[in-house]
Amino acid sequence: MTPETPTVEIYTDGACRGNPGPGGWAAILRWRDREKILSGFEKHTTNNRMELKAVIEAFKALKMPCKVLVYTDSTYLKNGITSWIQKWKRNGWKTAEGTPVKNRDLWEELDRIIQKHHVTWIWVKGHSGNPENERCDKLAREVIKN
Repeated sequence: MTPETPTVEIYTDGACRGNPGPGGWAAILRWRDREKILSGFEKHTTNNRMELKAVIEAFKALKMPCKVLVYTDSTYLKNGITSWIQKWKRNGWKTAEGTPVKNRDLWEELDRIIQKHHVTWIWVKGHSGNPENERCDKLAREVIKN
């Protein structure tokens, strides 16, 4: 990374009506004065899968290596990518209890896609007035309704 490397802010959220059930995800990407909004729907999924899908799709939208600040209200996502994933890989994608890691396909994709970026993961409390987190939550829930 160089001083010219762009810094991008990414806000993400996932939602599910039932768990499992129909789900939605949303991401807001910010770079300088630009903003890009992404969202999507899955017919039968879980909330955790939607949390992962939101951040994966956000990273797919980046066109070059970036410094990235990811804001998420998901401790599952933040802890998974910053701490648990290294243990899972060492243990052959098994949890500490010896069971298969859930959502392995998405964890592997996320792990691969973030490698070319310098990422800082920031947890924000959900439904606590963070404007972008609230927007992502609303966007993710809206795609479930449609």
